Amino acid sequence: MQWLIEPFQYEFFRTGLSVAMLAGALCGLLGVYIVLRGMSYIGHGLSHAIFGGAVVSYVMQWNFYLGAGLWGFLTAVLINQTVRRTRIGADAAIGVITTASFAVGVALISRYRRFTQSFDAALFGNILGVTWEQVAVVAGITLLVALTILLLYKQLLFTTFDPEVAQVYGVRTQWVDTLFALALAAAIIASMQVLGVTLIAAALVIPAITARLLTDSFGRMMTYAVGIGVACGALGMYLSFYVDVASGATIVLLQATAFGVALAISALRHQAGRRLAHVHVD
Repeated sequence: MQWLIEPFQYEFFRTGLSVAMLAGALCGLLGVYIVLRGMSYIGHGLSHAIFGGAVVSYVMQWNFYLGAGLWGFLTAVLINQTVRRTRIGADAAIGVITTASFAVGVALISRYRRFTQSFDAALFGNILGVTWEQVAVVAGITLLVALTILLLYKQLLFTTFDPEVAQVYGVRTQWVDTLFALALAAAIIASMQVLGVTLIAAALVIPAITARLLTDSFGRMMTYAVGIGVACGALGMYLSFYVDVASGATIVLLQATAFGVALAISALRHQAGRRLAHVHVD
């Protein structure tokens, strides 16, 4: 058991483990709605858009969380309104708007080269550099998002599975979508320091897809997705500590491994079901 206790003597491991587990829970929770809505690309696109907002915040000397959060929220709303008011598909709107936002960040970095190194963590993550203040921010956002989902559980569920019928029954789907966009932007900003822009999309999607392979129950899917996110966050920190590999990449690779296992289990279940049906027919 010494290997479990030994890393805790280091401050960076304690903060890293805490924030990795919190970010895993947060991404897993929101990822369920993203996957069921068929919005897997939005996490990838919005993370790139928020990177542009982070660079703009730095240049304008705004508060990082306020500037990047507002930029990400406005980007999500712009995507939503573009899809609603035009004949442009969601994937095309996400591709154009978020790529343009990311390009703004890249252009500013090339113009103000003095802070290029400061954004390495935003691109690739830097769990080992997380402070307790940042852990508190992630914990606060995780709690706030969880409470929001709890309070709007039925509205979110209705909007996710059948938005047109939800409107008929009086659910203000546009407000629900806007609130969800705000929660997603907050989650991406909170997780940016942990996983970086390049890996956030995977953390949002993989645990939820893995959970979907394991169950058809919405409630269990949420529980599994959060559990997978937390477990991979914790195991990823330990594995990266002992193998000396980047923590963010290790966490995502573990999530991908869990997906592979779930895919194999699902295939075996399907094959067993077909054999059983064939036996009954015979």
